[in-house]
Amino acid sequence: MTSRDVPIRVVEWSTGYLGRMAVEAVDARPELELVGVFVSDPAKVGVDAGRLAGLGRDLGVIATDDRAALLALDPDAIVYTAETETRFMPAIEDFRGFLRAGIDVVASGPVLLQYPHGTLPEEMIAQLVDAAREGGATLHVNGIDPGFANDVLPLVMTSLSRRIDLIRVGEIADYSVYHQGETMRRLFGFGRSMDTLPPLLRPGMLAAGWGSVVRQLAAALEVTLDEPLVERHERLPADRDLSLLACEVPAGTQAALRFEVVGQVDGEDRIVLEHVTRTAVDQAPDWPRPDHGDGCYRVEIRGEPTMRVEFTHHAEHGDHNESGMLVTAMRLVNAVEAVVAAEPGLVYAKDLPMITGRGLMKR
Repeated sequence: MTSRDVPIRVVEWSTGYLGRMAVEAVDARPELELVGVFVSDPAKVGVDAGRLAGLGRDLGVIATDDRAALLALDPDAIVYTAETETRFMPAIEDFRGFLRAGIDVVASGPVLLQYPHGTLPEEMIAQLVDAAREGGATLHVNGIDPGFANDVLPLVMTSLSRRIDLIRVGEIADYSVYHQGETMRRLFGFGRSMDTLPPLLRPGMLAAGWGSVVRQLAAALEVTLDEPLVERHERLPADRDLSLLACEVPAGTQAALRFEVVGQVDGEDRIVLEHVTRTAVDQAPDWPRPDHGDGCYRVEIRGEPTMRVEFTHHAEHGDHNESGMLVTAMRLVNAVEAVVAAEPGLVYAKDLPMITGRGLMKR
């Protein structure tokens, strides 16, 4: 329990893959109380949240698609895990409505809001800030990537530095078991012709997706970057037919991708966000690999001293993609208390106090 006399009243917004984990996480935290659940699937309306989350027991909270009824519950916070990649503007409108109603929000997307300055129009950011101030509420968007692995973790490491020459943060991952087929084929271009440039690699898209990481690190370290950010990428074709969880990758089509979003100072690389994505473990042997396992987040800081950390995760029942969703959900839910305590407006990872798993260790 926090210093509050009553628990923080929480509504979970969606019960998809990530939302189901969030429901269980809210129920596990002693300072939180689940009071409502939003669902968009009519088949889920009227079902107890515990059943939707796969807990095998009722929580006494019935799912609904009635937005007004949920807001009428007067929750303190909303954990928003609804899909936002194809619903950017609807999500923004949702946030503005929640904030004006005085409800704090922690959300997994849109990822641009992890640190939107320099990426989104300032007018759009100002509209969210105005709504937050009108309602006296706070919005925080985070997760694992963009999120903890490339904002909180590297910033904590810089507290050990005497001099910083370069920060490199990134993901090295095997996407053969990634379950988002639309993202794999349409956005990343896996399984498509090498003659076709996927949307992700069109000029400005990488910086739009991950530039927030680079800019937040720069802001936290009080570094002024050259503009625009630099984008680099490299692709490789499949040497054989591959059958992935989410899509087919015929021989000769795109099968591996490496990209960077780079913040420079006077033309020199200073902050680099890198992704190395394979669809088979033996691909691209010259590209970076994890020290252990099938994937990792890596932070390298060159300077005095030079440091490197690899962050890996694995689920009890499932692979690294399963645990990737879990750590995203837990970062959001565990941040609720700090976000509720924050000043109205948009709050970023660099601004929040240390967030822990207080109350979660078995006694």
